[in-house]
Amino acid sequence: MKKNMYILGIETSCDETAVAIVKNGTEIVTNIVASQIDSHKRFGGVVPEIASRHHVEQITIVLDEAIKDAKVSWDEIDAIAVTEGPGLVGALLIGINAAKALAFAKQKPLVGVHHIAGHIYANRLQQEFTFPLLALIVSGGHTELVLMKEHGHFEVIGQTRDDAAGEAYDKVARMLDLPYPGGPQIDRLAAVGEPTIAYPRAWLEEDSYDFSFSGLKSAVINSIHNAKQRGITLKKEDVATSFQASVIDVLTEKTYRAAQQYDVKQVIIAGGVAANKGLRAALTDKFSQSNIPLLIPPLSLCTDNAAMIAAAGTIAYEQGRRSGLDLNATPSLLLK
Repeated sequence: MKKNMYILGIETSCDETAVAIVKNGTEIVTNIVASQIDSHKRFGGVVPEIASRHHVEQITIVLDEAIKDAKVSWDEIDAIAVTEGPGLVGALLIGINAAKALAFAKQKPLVGVHHIAGHIYANRLQQEFTFPLLALIVSGGHTELVLMKEHGHFEVIGQTRDDAAGEAYDKVARMLDLPYPGGPQIDRLAAVGEPTIAYPRAWLEEDSYDFSFSGLKSAVINSIHNAKQRGITLKKEDVATSFQASVIDVLTEKTYRAAQQYDVKQVIIAGGVAANKGLRAALTDKFSQSNIPLLIPPLSLCTDNAAMIAAAGTIAYEQGRRSGLDLNATPSLLLK
């Protein structure tokens, strides 16, 4: 009988301190996340120094809790996977140094994992992949279309040329005086507003799968400023609805077009903005018109967590990839 494989994952790329153990790359044994949202809320965004300090305070606590919750011995753990980038350099270093210390003390292989690969593999914790597949990654720092022909193979066919979608959400939310994090607040308002404002859609070149949200962000900010100068108050709900409609139209249409062109057998969405109800509904409706299955992760696996890092780390470990104890944080690590 084949031995079960247990990978311990550590994720500290931004403002969540997370540790998880995943069995055979597809089954979550434990997934512990310590969030810092309350600490960053008053600043309207993540403060890197504060994030790093919280990671230092939480990492050993979260590690202990994960091991106790999993009821798995260190002898059973095959390897330690950790996010090496991209992300905030100080935050990444806390997780990496914890992983290296564990790997040395417990004599376990160390596997560095790309954060976006983790988001993609969060989907495999729900359903097995069918290749070739197309992944739409939408988060605060990333908006990308990634083609996968096999496990561990990533071909970026489209990416943002300026602001990521999640970044645009946060900036528009601040203009509307909405609390942090802004994305869920805009999604909530968009469900009750009306698309009364004609914001632009950046389609770019006809054959391009790249994205651009800087112009849209500027258009929203200008419309709010212009309205104030004329003594007009725009309804927040209508601004949110109009803005979100523009983002979702472009994301949905480009994803659908790419899926058709590359003849994929599965489409998945990943990243924090994958939790957006409007986006989930629009993609579900669009792909219901095709024979391409759409895989959407549960809300708990959209935001940063360590189960996704352990899941991606499982594939890397099986493919023989190893990191040395000189592993360092790479804030701008490329997906390849």
